[in-house]
Amino acid sequence: MNVLEYIVTMLQSGAGSLASYLAAHVLLCLLPAFFIAGAMTALIPKQAITRYLGRDASKWVSYPMAALGGFVLAVCSCTILPLFAGIYRKGAGLGPAITFLFVGPAVNILAVSYTGVAIGMDIALARIILSAVFGVGIGLIMAFIYRRDDQTHNQQTSGGGAFAAKASVKPSVLILLLLLLAVLVVGTLGIDLFVNTYAEFNLPISAAEGWQSTLDRLVPYDASQGQEGVSVQGVVLILLLALIGVSAYFGLNQIDEGFNSWSWVALGLIALTLLVSAFRVILEPNGLLVGVTGRFIGEVIVLAAVGLVAWKWLDAYEVQEWLWEMWRFVKQIFPLLIVGVFAAGMVRVLIPPSLIEAIAGRNTVWANLIGVLFGVFMYFPTLVEVPIANMFLGLGMHRGPLLAYLMADPALSVQSILITAKIIGNKKAWVYVAWVTLFSTLAGLIYGAWVDGTSLGLVALYLLVVVVVLAAGLWFVGRLDRRRVEPVQAKTQL
Repeated sequence: MNVLEYIVTMLQSGAGSLASYLAAHVLLCLLPAFFIAGAMTALIPKQAITRYLGRDASKWVSYPMAALGGFVLAVCSCTILPLFAGIYRKGAGLGPAITFLFVGPAVNILAVSYTGVAIGMDIALARIILSAVFGVGIGLIMAFIYRRDDQTHNQQTSGGGAFAAKASVKPSVLILLLLLLAVLVVGTLGIDLFVNTYAEFNLPISAAEGWQSTLDRLVPYDASQGQEGVSVQGVVLILLLALIGVSAYFGLNQIDEGFNSWSWVALGLIALTLLVSAFRVILEPNGLLVGVTGRFIGEVIVLAAVGLVAWKWLDAYEVQEWLWEMWRFVKQIFPLLIVGVFAAGMVRVLIPPSLIEAIAGRNTVWANLIGVLFGVFMYFPTLVEVPIANMFLGLGMHRGPLLAYLMADPALSVQSILITAKIIGNKKAWVYVAWVTLFSTLAGLIYGAWVDGTSLGLVALYLLVVVVVLAAGLWFVGRLDRRRVEPVQAKTQL
């Protein structure tokens, strides 16, 4: 193969990955997730979360709220740092702030839903659970190590008084969020109720078979290489996405100033696209057989309920703010996704599967550490790391190191380390980096052991041993610290 043919192959692989991604993952997964993220950002007061993060708040409240904050505030790896700086400088304790910094991007509703659909719900759940548990652990450790500095910081910020303001979430907002979550669940959950077909009709398009043959040549299907291919239905959905982009540009860019005709066109196209993607379409010799699935019926019901709640129970400015925040997420993230997916498809051609299998094909300490280090030096914004991870999975990476990469990538990029050092100081930042590296590697090992067939009981025992060792180490450090401080205090009293 000469250089030109190699370049053409890379471009074809990139375009094929992008087409498959747009047709398979954006619609029933990311479209609802963008709406959920926008609603959380616009309609849930940040004070309802941050008021619980002060140093003097109960640890049983502050740390769970810090872990939940990333999900509720829909923060990604590019927005977590200014939020972290804001809550820390306004009086949040170091421990809860660190927990928020580590867990936030990992439990982002966009990242969780996309990870579950693209790679597997098992790894999405592992990412949520282990990020939350280890994020709280890292926060507690940092608060313990720097407890005197934290006390000084607390006094300098008036005892965390900035978090005393109270805020509540309207019942209508909670109902809206539950309905939006239902849109996501109905669109992605693979149970019989949603998957089964309850009615069918035929579209007599004789050229459909020829179209599919052309698509198979342009975008090959090869499950062993992670290539998903594109169907005729997929092409229709991509065209609808393009129409959504055009109408949203004219209708949502200034939605905070009011609705126009383009706004309604964009919302109508979004609903139509979700419904079209919920059909089951089967290629037949004489056309396309379209099945009305439980997923389609469920989406009709839930979308109608979302529209009713927004129309009847939300103020006009709340709906406008919600849609504006949603569109802001799309503009911020979607172009990066396009570039990232296309690049991942091209890189797939360059990397031999044997290399990935040799480096990270097994669940070893070294393989998981490689996954963490890759997250440090090859940073990708939130969601872009998912197609990259999916590419490595297709090339033979073990799911354990894959999880280690997914946990470390948002937290340990070079730029995030430098910015964190400016906020809390160089020494604290590098101690934080060391703990994140350790816990991300440990998370990959634990999840990888489960994937390899180790019983949950034995995995839990391993985790318990690690926790006991860490607790004993911290206790020993604390004891040495007290021995050093007590003589100084005694001299001061004399």
